[in-house]
Amino acid sequence: MIESGRAHDQAHDQAQDARDGEAVSRFVERFAADLVEAGMQRMGARVFAALLVSDAGALTSAELAEQLQISPAAVSGAIRYLAQVDLVAREREPGSRRERYRLYSATWYESLSRRDQLLVRWESTMRDGAKILGPDTPAGQRVSETAEFFEFMQSELRTMLDRWRAHQAARGGAGKQ
Repeated sequence: MIESGRAHDQAHDQAQDARDGEAVSRFVERFAADLVEAGMQRMGARVFAALLVSDAGALTSAELAEQLQISPAAVSGAIRYLAQVDLVAREREPGSRRERYRLYSATWYESLSRRDQLLVRWESTMRDGAKILGPDTPAGQRVSETAEFFEFMQSELRTMLDRWRAHQAARGGAGKQ
């Protein structure tokens, strides 16, 4: 069993070595730029993209700093941000004090699921605002329409996430990205 595990690790290392490291770096930077354009913090986007392309889905601070050519402080700040927005988890390496940073197994699904809670809160706030502003005022109507939009988004998001779970289950990959 240990031998087969070592063989698997060696095959994994060879597959990773066969990749064009420069092309992988360009991909990481391109995807990070896309995330930044969508509103994510720059270093957080770079660290997230690096974790996403790692076969293990987890790297140490030193590995991230080396791969991205950034300081340990930049890694720390990015991880703090990514943990705050529930995109990564911290875990201890067995037998070590070093931490590894891991993507959640269904990162996109989990992230969008949590957005549902945000939409509920925003809808509630907008409904309160519409009452305060008055339903017959232009501002009240605009805020009321915003509340309706958030309500619609909640419904559509839940439906979409349910369809995604069914799609993954049909493919035999429930819970995987």
